[in-house]
Amino acid sequence: MSTELSHSAESRSSDGGPGVVGHREAGGAPIAAEAAATTLVSQSSGADWLARYSSSLMGVFGTPQRVLVRGAGCLVWDADGKEYLDLLGGIAVNALGHAHPFVTSVISSQLATLGHVSNFFTSPTQIALAEKLLALTNAPAGSKVFFANSGTEANEAAFKLARRNNSGGKRTKVIALEGAFHGRTMGALALTAKEAYRAPFEPLPGGVVHIPFGDIEALRSAVDDSTAAVFLEPIQGEAGVRPLSTEYLQAAREVTTAAGALLILDEVQTGIGRTGKWLASEDAGIVPDAVTLAKGLGGGFPVGALVTFGSTTSALLTAGQHGTTFGGNPVATAAALATLHAIESQGVLQNVLTVGTHLREGLAAVEGVTEVRGEGLLIGFDVNADIAPAMVTAALDAGFIINSPGPRTIRLAPPLILTFDQADRFLDALPTLIATATANTAKDAQ
Repeated sequence: MSTELSHSAESRSSDGGPGVVGHREAGGAPIAAEAAATTLVSQSSGADWLARYSSSLMGVFGTPQRVLVRGAGCLVWDADGKEYLDLLGGIAVNALGHAHPFVTSVISSQLATLGHVSNFFTSPTQIALAEKLLALTNAPAGSKVFFANSGTEANEAAFKLARRNNSGGKRTKVIALEGAFHGRTMGALALTAKEAYRAPFEPLPGGVVHIPFGDIEALRSAVDDSTAAVFLEPIQGEAGVRPLSTEYLQAAREVTTAAGALLILDEVQTGIGRTGKWLASEDAGIVPDAVTLAKGLGGGFPVGALVTFGSTTSALLTAGQHGTTFGGNPVATAAALATLHAIESQGVLQNVLTVGTHLREGLAAVEGVTEVRGEGLLIGFDVNADIAPAMVTAALDAGFIINSPGPRTIRLAPPLILTFDQADRFLDALPTLIATATANTAKDAQ
């Protein structure tokens, strides 16, 4: 596939919101209609599929809430034909919504041209995507990119990068924050703070210390000449959408530089336009040593990246010290190039800022909402009772997909193309969702 992405596959529709790439073909027919008519889904109900799920898949995710069969823009449909407004976006993954015509056409074209090669070779899309990410992140000369398949894999690579920052043999400590979530593979899990995730798999890779969230003095006290790296999420998503202050990020850069430690920013959830900027950390005016990316990068196709800043950090991992079979394959990198092109060329970042502000302001005005946090279209809000899990159920019944990372917290991470009308649809329904969840929680407690 040419590294110069064509505009020919782009089209506009009201599904995509103002000034963004639409989700229907030029003729107006839903692009998923023909595929939906030929799937097995029409032969089975959601209950039938879930029974088959329980007998064939591991139970690591519990029982799925619904069986989803197709999507278009910010909407999805389940096996029973019910429509939902997707306000979670695959947990911040579907940056351009579902079945985006440009992204899907680029993926199909690339797969029909060159699908996979080992990393004994490279491809034009891999090189072009690396160059694009270095440009978008304003990386200085000598910066490099390593491609993985997911956020946890990008953080595994970053963990190994931190271990390599140990030329004198004394840098054995890695610092992360209380509330952190960096993934579920062993290195990333060691960085993750939640005890319920960690305990079944201990002992984990050693040397990781968790310090209080947002406490600059605790950070200054913890970072010393035994510190290899500090890992930070600019906004903690799993902990309920908790942003670090600009002052904290600046202090982190100051103390890590002084100690010779790496500052590694996990922007797996916050990067690629989620906050209305390419990186959530941009406003802090700092240059980290590394950034990890994934989720929205491929617009739904699995791809992750570790971006190392400057020649010194970029030289820490050398040939043979890390690798991957599928990372950076032609299809994944083509999907990411298409996603970045659509975000950049169709006003998506501005849409994130304006609709995100509208949604947060609307949430703050709803009775029963006690706090609203976040930036752009990564939003957390608290309610005044332990009803958040019941709100998720009530929302599904009402046709909305949301998430509850805590008993009083709801997380929203919708496609970046969410429209004002779609945001208002949820805001109008929210008082009823709170009332229903309150009543159902009280009933269950009896």
